[in-house]
Amino acid sequence: MTLPDPAVLVLEDGTRHTGRAYGAQGTTLGEVVFSTGMSGYQETLTDPSYAGQIVLQTAPHIGNTGMNDEDTESRRIWVAGYIVRDPSRVVSNWRANASLDEILVRDGIIGISGIDTRSITRHIRSAGSMRGGIFSGADAALDADEQLCLVQQAPEMSGQNLSAQVSVDVTTVTMPVGERIGNLAVLDLGVKQATIDNLAGRGFEVHVLPQSATIQDILAIEPVAVFYSNGPGDPAASGDHVALLRNVLDEGLPFFGICFGNQLLGRALGLGTYKLPFGHRGINQPVLDKTTGKVEITAHNHGFAVEAPLEGTFDSPTGYGKVEVSHIGLNDNVVEGLRALDIPAFSVQYHPEAAAGPHDANYLFDRFRDLVVATVKDAK
Repeated sequence: MTLPDPAVLVLEDGTRHTGRAYGAQGTTLGEVVFSTGMSGYQETLTDPSYAGQIVLQTAPHIGNTGMNDEDTESRRIWVAGYIVRDPSRVVSNWRANASLDEILVRDGIIGISGIDTRSITRHIRSAGSMRGGIFSGADAALDADEQLCLVQQAPEMSGQNLSAQVSVDVTTVTMPVGERIGNLAVLDLGVKQATIDNLAGRGFEVHVLPQSATIQDILAIEPVAVFYSNGPGDPAASGDHVALLRNVLDEGLPFFGICFGNQLLGRALGLGTYKLPFGHRGINQPVLDKTTGKVEITAHNHGFAVEAPLEGTFDSPTGYGKVEVSHIGLNDNVVEGLRALDIPAFSVQYHPEAAAGPHDANYLFDRFRDLVVATVKDAK
């Protein structure tokens, strides 16, 4: 059997790992991060929040269920690169219509396999997420100093606004399922299909708007509420989206944000954000819901977090009344949710849609629906 062409992973601190090409060949650069999910690699790859990042799967065996047309979260694969230890040699699932390797090649995703992913994960956990590059095929033979120079010249994730890369260009509409509540404006910062499906399933007519939408664009659809999606990039670099959100809050519209949307609500309320050492990525993160006292196992994909006091209430520095931290990450006490007490707005840092599971947090869509229904009723 002919072995795949050589490949090398180079980290910005000079660390090198030699393996084999996987997917497309060439050079790719990005922030190297790890995801701890044991399943759901198709959802991970097609999650727009991973734009600009080279994703390492800690699960050792990847690709055995192939790829299908039903489980994609967006219109393409978004990761900047892909790192796996043991790619499956065969596809064994009746729903599959292509192998993972074939789709990686189709979408031009450069990967590397056959390396010690556990060692790299432990290194990132100690040193923090860092820039890296995968050089495969002919590019694996480039001079080591040249490879390292390319990695070190790549942009850092801090300060990057990537929303325009992943957002739709024109508004799309998904009709509601069941009793109709009204029009919902979803600002597409990297929205996932499972999110749209969950919102439509709660009776919303879901209008997915480009990330460049204005308050006039939002009001033009006569929305009953506004939703900010997940997405890639640094929330500190998304000042326009924060300003837009303040306009939404000033209009008194109910608001729900997830992941990037949580960070932007924090900034709209006057709070700061910061970059986590190596982020939270995977489908096994424990979170405490302070409202119910329950611990949920949740899906995460974020490298930034909100700065806020974990206990009690505090005043919004931008004048939106009392606010509290509603959810807390139990691994490291990171803020995982915000709830405004004087306006109809809340958010969580994780993914309640979690198409690959778990589904502990799916109730948050019901909480949002109930908030909107109550707000509309009070306004009459």
